Amino acid sequence: MPDFSLYKRMREHGTLAETPEDIPDARFALPSTINWMRALAILVKELNLSFSTAVRAYGAVQRRSMPDRDLNTVCEQMLFTLNQLASLRAIANVENKADVARIGIMAWYYGVYGAASAMIAAGDGSFPDTHAATAQQWDRQFSATGLALEPFGDRLSSLRADAVSLDLAPIRARGKHSLTVTPTDPEQAWGCHAEYLAGTAKWEQWNIQERVRESKDFKALGVDSFRSVAARQLRDVAFDRRGIAFLHQASRYRGKANYRDAIYLAYGRSVPSLLEGFIDDLAAVLSAFGAMSAAYVSKRIGRQAWNAFLDDLEQKRSLSISPRDEWS
Repeated sequence: MPDFSLYKRMREHGTLAETPEDIPDARFALPSTINWMRALAILVKELNLSFSTAVRAYGAVQRRSMPDRDLNTVCEQMLFTLNQLASLRAIANVENKADVARIGIMAWYYGVYGAASAMIAAGDGSFPDTHAATAQQWDRQFSATGLALEPFGDRLSSLRADAVSLDLAPIRARGKHSLTVTPTDPEQAWGCHAEYLAGTAKWEQWNIQERVRESKDFKALGVDSFRSVAARQLRDVAFDRRGIAFLHQASRYRGKANYRDAIYLAYGRSVPSLLEGFIDDLAAVLSAFGAMSAAYVSKRIGRQAWNAFLDDLEQKRSLSISPRDEWS
């Protein structure tokens, strides 16, 4: 088969993983993957989000007396985050970033996930047992209360079209920029930031609509669309139950790397050059999110316990990066 093209074949026929009408096109997924992370890296640098600045931002956060298991959970999740950050900094030295882009995204996500889990445990002593529940709890406890620092604090309160438009308006006012074009300054980065949030909302709307279609109540209507008032009401009730915050975006980002077709990130001679700097951006954003988490956690567990935790890690860590350099 001398004219064999995996890209062409997959675009024409798909695979067993999707229906013909749902065949993805990696040409659009790759730029948004690179440019969203570039945008976040620009913003955390512009905002100077570090442990010291986050500690000042959390000046009003009070220490919580917590049981040993709570404290152990907080410290364990922060160590997970440090481990993933060390992994990203190590693979940043790989010559061909296409070799490590997919695992880099996974390391980034699980670093964010661990840091968010530490914040939740420090906040109220809970530990959600699924990714979806963790995203929802982090949104309720931090995004919705203003405790998530920018650029990680923006959220959509509902997936209803009117609520999405209302919530996006002030976010889009900071800048407009297409996710298909690399941002180079903070205004463009804010534009990409807003577009990724909007795209995540559309993705979640589609997922919810598909679940509603399978529900007993929808099937009882005897319809196949949401054109009727009754069908729209069912859908909108489901939309109102779901907000969108940073962890939902991170989960979507991880899902692309974990489940999308093999062409994504790994096919095309131009991909390695497009990915130059990508791992560095992942590391910079995780470092900032981890610093935010560490600052909040240090306030909740108290200075004495936080310093004891850092001292223990410094003495016994097997990782190449210093927790004190990151979180003190």
